[in-house]
Amino acid sequence: MWQELISPWLGTLEVGEPAGEADLYRAENVLGHPLPSVLRQLLVEFDGVADEYGTDVVWSTQQIADSNLEFRNSGEFAELYAPFDRLLFFGDNGGGDQFALQVGALGDEVLVWDHETDERSVVAPSLSIYVSQALASDGGDWYR
Repeated sequence: MWQELISPWLGTLEVGEPAGEADLYRAENVLGHPLPSVLRQLLVEFDGVADEYGTDVVWSTQQIADSNLEFRNSGEFAELYAPFDRLLFFGDNGGGDQFALQVGALGDEVLVWDHETDERSVVAPSLSIYVSQALASDGGDWYR
């Protein structure tokens, strides 16, 4: 599925080699919960996707684990922002805003977290639509 969706842009993208089961298991263990299945499927095909401008549309499995631990465990962030434990960040816009799925949600709506206002809002009804919109954009804040 992801190969077909991403193929129109493959010549301009930077994509990671498929994530191995050990890497996925390690990330899930570190995070303390399973990765959403739709994200897991993407990572099995591409362990990270950066657009032609170098924006990390989808982070690597390792970056997902590391960044989410940082957001969830930072005392400074805890003082400034609402808790992040129900969000699973997986990409960013290159300017500070982060994209996330909701941990334990039935669907795969994609949220954007605005780092200046702490606002969390839906930007795409699914991960596949998010990826398509992000890759089809001109590198700007397409979700605003």
